[in-house]
Amino acid sequence: MRATPFIPIAVFILTLALLGWGYFRSRKFGKLGLLSWLQFVVLMSPWLVYFGLFVSGVFINFTTLLFLLLSSTIAYVAIGNQLRKVVSAERSEIEQKLKQDIEASNGDQPSTSDNPPNSSPNKSPTKTPIALAMSQGKTQLKLFKAVPAEDMKLIQGIFGIETYYVTETIPYQEGAIFKGNLRGESDVVHDRLSKSLQDRLGNKYNLFLVEGQDRKPVVIVLPSRINAFADNNTIPQKILIAVLIIANGYTALNLGAQVAGVPMVQNPQEYLVGLPFALGIGAILGLRELAMRLMARKYKVVLSLPFLLPSSQLGSFGAFSRILSPLPNRAALFDIAIAAPLASGLLSLTILLLGLRLSAIGMGSIDIPSQIFQASVLAGTLAKLFLGEALHNSFISIHPLVILGWLGSAITALNLMPAGQLDGGRIVQSIYGRRTASWTTVLTLIFLVIATVINPLALYWGGIILILLRDLERPMLNELSELDGDREALGVVALFWMLVTLLPITSGVAERLGIGSGGGLLP
Repeated sequence: MRATPFIPIAVFILTLALLGWGYFRSRKFGKLGLLSWLQFVVLMSPWLVYFGLFVSGVFINFTTLLFLLLSSTIAYVAIGNQLRKVVSAERSEIEQKLKQDIEASNGDQPSTSDNPPNSSPNKSPTKTPIALAMSQGKTQLKLFKAVPAEDMKLIQGIFGIETYYVTETIPYQEGAIFKGNLRGESDVVHDRLSKSLQDRLGNKYNLFLVEGQDRKPVVIVLPSRINAFADNNTIPQKILIAVLIIANGYTALNLGAQVAGVPMVQNPQEYLVGLPFALGIGAILGLRELAMRLMARKYKVVLSLPFLLPSSQLGSFGAFSRILSPLPNRAALFDIAIAAPLASGLLSLTILLLGLRLSAIGMGSIDIPSQIFQASVLAGTLAKLFLGEALHNSFISIHPLVILGWLGSAITALNLMPAGQLDGGRIVQSIYGRRTASWTTVLTLIFLVIATVINPLALYWGGIILILLRDLERPMLNELSELDGDREALGVVALFWMLVTLLPITSGVAERLGIGSGGGLLP
């Protein structure tokens, strides 16, 4: 009798345990907690069904899995809408209760305190409960942490009719939102306001110039200490990073051994034949990380330690590093985002071209189906230029550098997809803004779900994006300044390079170009 695999059972049991633990924790938060838990259940349900059936000996195809994922996504969005309605209702209830408490406390106070100093008796009182509580100094109603009065007075002094004319001040977290009218170029205004704020209060606060919900300029002032994420220098996170490095080393060595002609590693010594290939993957990833960190240092931006993502098919998906400190502007976000793919892309392209050249002069040592070059417009076109008529044969001999350069290009291209905190997502956010980046993230995830029919690797990559990297970067200190034309052009070229690297060649085009024999990968 065939033994049931251990890993699916472990995943199934662990998922059930997480769901149970989440339910007991969410109960104390009432309806909001239960709805949040239900969102988590909906998100995990396709995988729970998949592994549950797998343990039972029932295997579902990718079409069924895609249907489950689509249903899960629709349910997730529906619950999210309901969650927002509940939050809005509870917020209104809190404000109403706050208003009643204030009115009740006003009834117990003498009439002389109804009009605070420096206020006109003929001026109608503010109806907003929060503003009313602030004006009357209700410190016992700690609905939010307000800016100290001395600091607020100094902050308000930085605004003027020549820079930013404030029309409304709203408490926000431990700072404040200032709505008003921008009276100049965003770069100039932000620099003047930031310098004035620093002269008055040092580095105690950060000033953000962003686009509000009504698409008008808004200034947000927040304490510097809450404008950075918690770093990943804790011991558990360092252990996780070390485990990921080991896992990436294993997948790269294993793939290198396969490239060297060892399809199944039987003993540890056989991994040594894959070491040169693994070092090549490491060099590409290392250059990516180095370029990004050098650019971040230029703008004095703090990055987290890198989290490597192993892949048995590619050797690695690359690494992602979170931005821990506020970005100065969109140009800084673009430069940091483009540095990594520019470095790894150029290196990978150079390796690919060198490998094709060595293959063309008869130094190929690996026989592969020529049809495989139909998997990428970039690789297929370059192969046609270097190898010519040899691609008409069923098999072709290539140099190992072709595979290394191609995989490096694929890793770079996957990270250039316009989604969330990937390089491509950051590029789109810096060029086109937050709203466009949100839409491209959704469209990218939908594309990856569809692409799963062709390559299951897309589902894995889409899951990583959805779980870890779907969120956009936080607002920059100056988010209104647009990029110059050179950066926009470079960003468009990078996104185009991503497309030609990942998109396959249709059979009709491949036949006309003479790439591969027989049928094509796509009709």
